[in-house]
Amino acid sequence: MAAYGLYTHIASNKFRSMLLLTGLFMLVYVLVYAGALVAEVVINGNGTVAYYLSRAFADLLKAAPFATIAAIAWIAIAYFFHQSMIDAVTGGHDVTRQEEPRLYNLLENLCISRGITMPKLKIMESPALNAFATGLNPRQYSITVTTGLLDALNDKEIEAVLGHELTHIKNGDVQLMVVAVIIAGVVGFFGELFFRLFTSLDWSPSSGGSWSSGSSSSSRSSSSSSDSKSSGGGAIIVIIIAVVLIVLAWLLSQVVKLALSRSREYLADAGSVELTKDPDAMISALRKIEGRGELPGATSAVMELCVDNPREGFADLFATHPSVQSRVDALVKFAGGRDPGPLPTLTDETEELGAQADRQQDAPPPLRHGPWDDADASASPPPVPAPVPPEPPPATRRPIQWVILWVTLWVLGAAIEHLIPATRGEFHRDWEKPRELP
Repeated sequence: MAAYGLYTHIASNKFRSMLLLTGLFMLVYVLVYAGALVAEVVINGNGTVAYYLSRAFADLLKAAPFATIAAIAWIAIAYFFHQSMIDAVTGGHDVTRQEEPRLYNLLENLCISRGITMPKLKIMESPALNAFATGLNPRQYSITVTTGLLDALNDKEIEAVLGHELTHIKNGDVQLMVVAVIIAGVVGFFGELFFRLFTSLDWSPSSGGSWSSGSSSSSRSSSSSSDSKSSGGGAIIVIIIAVVLIVLAWLLSQVVKLALSRSREYLADAGSVELTKDPDAMISALRKIEGRGELPGATSAVMELCVDNPREGFADLFATHPSVQSRVDALVKFAGGRDPGPLPTLTDETEELGAQADRQQDAPPPLRHGPWDDADASASPPPVPAPVPPEPPPATRRPIQWVILWVTLWVLGAAIEHLIPATRGEFHRDWEKPRELP
C-alpha cells in the first residue's frame, strides 16, 4: 500500500506539472486582457464599460499568439538557465570530493545504497541552516547545502537532510516546484509591467474622469455633463476590473503553490527515514533547523525549495511547508522517532546571555574581611561582563502579497482621489449656471 501511494504521488506530480503549464498560459491571457483594458481606456477615455470589454477581448485575440510565444520563451529560459539564476541569487557553487569529503561521501553512500544517480553537490556560504534541491532532469539535478548546516549538524543529521532532498528529486517534487516558480515569475513580471503603466498615466478631469496620458488630454474635446459622468464611471469601472484581474492572477499563482500540497514534505521526511533507517536523526535535524533556516537575501521562490521555509503572520497563509512541529509529530507517530523537544532559538539565547551580563554588572562587589583582600583585589583585574552577541539581522525577504496589496490600494485610491474633484467641479459648474425663474 505504501509503494502504491508513493508511485501514485510521482505520477500525480507529473500530471500536475503538465496541468500547471497549461494554467500558466491561461494566467498570461488573463494578464494580457487586463493590459488591453487599460490600453483601451488610454486610447479612448469616453467609452462605456461594454465598449471597453469588447475592444479588449478583440485585442486579446490579436495578442494571443505573441503572448503564447512569450510564455514559451519564458519556459525555455527557465528550463535551461534556472539553476544559474538560483546560483546567482544564493551564491551556491559546485564542490568536489577533495573540497568537501565529508558531505560528498555521505551523499554518495546514500545514492549507491538505493541505486540513485548522484546529483551535483553545491555549497552556499551562509550561517543559516538549510538545504534545497533543484533541477528539471537528471543532468540538472543538484543539492545545495549551507555552510551553517554543515557546522551545526552531525553526520547522521546531515545524512537525513540529504535523504530528504533526494526523495524530493526521486518523487518529482523538484520539477513541480520549478514550474510553480516559473508561473510566479511570469505573473510578477506582468504585474510590475502594469504597475509601471499605471504610474505613467495621469488623471484628466477634462476627459470625463478617465485615465489618459498628459500629451493626449489637451487634444480631446469636452463632452456634455451627462456623457462625461457616464464615460468617467465606465473608465473607473474598467480600471478596477483590470486591477482585480491582476490581483486575481497573483492569487491564483499562490493557490497553485498551495495545490502542490504540503503532503510532499511529509513524504520527503518519510523517504529520508526509509533511506537512513534513522527517524531520530531526521527529527533532530528538523529541531536544529527550526527557526534558523532563513536565507538572507533569498527570494520566496528559493525559500519554497528549502527543507524549512519559516513564515509568520500573514505570510503563513500562503506557506507551502507544514510547521516543524507537525512534521516531527508525524515522524514520532508513524516512524517511531523520539522528539527531544524544541531547541532554544537564537533570540532566546541572545536574551539569556544579555540577562547574565546585566546580572554581572548589577552584582555588588565582594566584601573584604582583611588587608589581604585589598592586595588580592589589586592584583586581579575586575571581572569583565560577558559580551552580548549582536541581534540577528532581520529577514530581507518581503512577502509579495504586501506589494500587491499596496499597489491595489494605491491605484484605487488614486482613481477615487481624482474622480471626486472632477465630479465636484462639475457640480459647481451646474450650480453656478443661471436658472430661469418660473
